[in-house]
Amino acid sequence: MSRATAMVLFSACCFGSIPVLITLVTRDGVRLPEILFWRYLLAAVLLVVLSGGIAAVRLPGSRAASLLVLLGGGQAAIAFLSLSALKYIPAASLTFLFYTYPAWVTLISAVRGIDRLTAIRVSALVCSLIGLAVMIGTPSSGGLNATGVILALSSAVVYAIYIPVINHLGAGLDAKVTSTYACVGAAVIFLAVSLTGGALTTHYTPVAIGSVVVIAIVCTVFAFITFLRGLAVIGPVRTAIISTVEPFWAALLASVVLKQLPGPRTFLGGFLILVAVVVLQLKPKAEAATT
Repeated sequence: MSRATAMVLFSACCFGSIPVLITLVTRDGVRLPEILFWRYLLAAVLLVVLSGGIAAVRLPGSRAASLLVLLGGGQAAIAFLSLSALKYIPAASLTFLFYTYPAWVTLISAVRGIDRLTAIRVSALVCSLIGLAVMIGTPSSGGLNATGVILALSSAVVYAIYIPVINHLGAGLDAKVTSTYACVGAAVIFLAVSLTGGALTTHYTPVAIGSVVVIAIVCTVFAFITFLRGLAVIGPVRTAIISTVEPFWAALLASVVLKQLPGPRTFLGGFLILVAVVVLQLKPKAEAATT
């Protein structure tokens, strides 16, 4: 296994661990906005240090404001929508549903006229929809909670919109600098939301403290850095395919730590969604010949 592949696998497992760790902290009575405030604050501080200090991340006022508002706001919306779904659906289900975002990226690109829908891509989208239908089921058949499904899919759609925004606003900047502004903006938003619900919690259990630190440092900063380094070596297609280990890792970790055992419907539907993810990374021969 190459070092770059190992980095991508590490980052995928880190990202897949976040819903499980968040569940542990909320079980200790800590509110989600408060958890996310500490996550992004700690991550921002570490990113500044890794970037070489405040001077290294300082940008002109107008650009800094755009990054704080748009990237921070987008990051906050994605995190809050997806992790709020954990109140209603298991961690593994959330992660599989979030992985529909490549399908939404494809649809949005087609609607905007940026990319065309080929037969292969249409087949992948159909596969993803079938996977969703299998996974969601119906309430009468023990299917997933509708509120949780809507929150998870909404986060995937917002993320699909967010991807080109972060690429545009972060053009020419080091990824750590872009991430710093996104984290600071998200931290400010979650601090404001937390304070509207009362004072910040002052007493945390050791499990809550450890989980928040791991989420911020390992699952946010280190995971992001290793992901980008692996991506630079093996390319986006292999990175996307290797990253599909994320929901399966989330399912395994949730079954061990939270005693949430995914049923066959979750695995079958999730598998179909991930097949669609892989297919959507494959370029048609004619398109590949021109790139």
